[in-house]
Amino acid sequence: MEIIIGIVGLIIGAGIAFVILSKKNSSKANSVLADARKEAEQIKKEKLLQAKEKFIELKSEHEKVINKKNNEINDIHQKAKQKESTLNQKENTLNQKLSEVNKKDAEFKNLRSDIDLQKSVLAKKQLELDKSHKIQVEQLEQISNLSAEDAKSQLIDTLKNEAKTEALEIVQNTIEDAKLTAKQEAKKIVIQTIQRIATEEAIENAVSVFNIDNDAVKGRIIGREGRNIRAIEAATGVDIVVDDTPGAIVLSCFDSVRREVARLSLHKLVTDGRIHPARIEEVVKKTRNEIDDEIIQIGKKTTIDLGIHGLHPELIKMVGRMRYRSSYGQNLLQHSRETANMCATMAAELGLNTKYAKRAGLLHDIGKVSPDDAETPHAIIGMKLAEKYGEKPEVCNAIGAHHDEVEMTNLISPLVQVCDGVSGARPGARRAMADQYIKRIKELEETAISYPGVLKSYAIQAGRELRVVVESEKVTDDEATKLAFQISDKIQNEMTYPGQVKVTVIRETRAISYAK
Repeated sequence: MEIIIGIVGLIIGAGIAFVILSKKNSSKANSVLADARKEAEQIKKEKLLQAKEKFIELKSEHEKVINKKNNEINDIHQKAKQKESTLNQKENTLNQKLSEVNKKDAEFKNLRSDIDLQKSVLAKKQLELDKSHKIQVEQLEQISNLSAEDAKSQLIDTLKNEAKTEALEIVQNTIEDAKLTAKQEAKKIVIQTIQRIATEEAIENAVSVFNIDNDAVKGRIIGREGRNIRAIEAATGVDIVVDDTPGAIVLSCFDSVRREVARLSLHKLVTDGRIHPARIEEVVKKTRNEIDDEIIQIGKKTTIDLGIHGLHPELIKMVGRMRYRSSYGQNLLQHSRETANMCATMAAELGLNTKYAKRAGLLHDIGKVSPDDAETPHAIIGMKLAEKYGEKPEVCNAIGAHHDEVEMTNLISPLVQVCDGVSGARPGARRAMADQYIKRIKELEETAISYPGVLKSYAIQAGRELRVVVESEKVTDDEATKLAFQISDKIQNEMTYPGQVKVTVIRETRAISYAK
């Protein structure tokens, strides 16, 4: 019973405890809900404030955009007003000009009517003048016994002769003025170029002299029954002249390289003392190899001195061979160096490619040292060699055209031709052969004698001036001027000469009487 009462008491106590706990939990839940409601209310207020601020910000930005567009519209409106005012001003100006044009048009119409009236008056006067002129012509024909056509033909012939003389004088003066003005700058460039290039006047002959200490050496060089001298001549291709000249042996050959090989070989043989055919062949062979090496070194040194790079080894060798070649007594290498330097200087003055000009100037005569194809002009040979060894087309054309064998295709070609002529024609550069000089002088004199009325002609100052004496009865002063022009033109077109030739026609009248 007590146990039952205890259990009931426990159940009742548990129920009471549950009721108490449930009341507490409901009070806590109510407090949590209240807090949540307050917090939600606070968040709601904050969001509303943020939304209001965002709205205000967007509204201000929108107002700014609207204000900006309004300002742009106002500016456009102002510009339109300004353009409208400008157009109105232009319209007023055009209206004023139109009114002025209308006034001038009216004045022009009045002037035109006046001119028409004057034309009619002039036409009437012209008819009167024609009638009076016809009457005068008829009277003149009766007086002179010549018709108007005959008088006109005589007058035309007279005017033709006068016009020819005056035209020749004008042409002559024009040519002289053109030459002076056109050559002034060219002379300046040429003179500056020549002054900037110092060179020696080298004159070489077809013989070389080998000096010896005593005449006893001559016998050793000749050898027993002349076997040594024959061996030297066969090995070198040089003629050796041993005469009575003391202390000298003459080596004669057109090829400068062979003469140099023979000279050096003789020097080695005489110094060594062993002179016999086997030794001669050995020394000549060795000397020839040394000369070949020296030729290559000369070619390299020349290209380095001139600042020319990338030249083919065969072309370098040909440049070195120029050292032992002469043209009319002028050393070919020295001439080519001169031409190269002058080409570079003139090209710089004229604004052309100095590298191409210098290469073309150095290589323009390489055809002279080529052993092949002796019948072809050296300019063509040189052009083919340059093309073969990869030179530029401008350089090849300048080499081939420097004697007009091919057509010039660039400005470097005439430059090389001019510099080649300047280097060869300067005083002391070359030896002129006597027969060529005499032939040129005779051609000058015969050219003048071929014209009618010429009495005598004299070529003076080494062919740089031609004086022509004419008969005063057959040639007038005007015809003398014409004759001088014709002779100079014929010389220029048909003859080859250095520099220029001055033609002077001399006409004189002599009156002679004797007092007895």
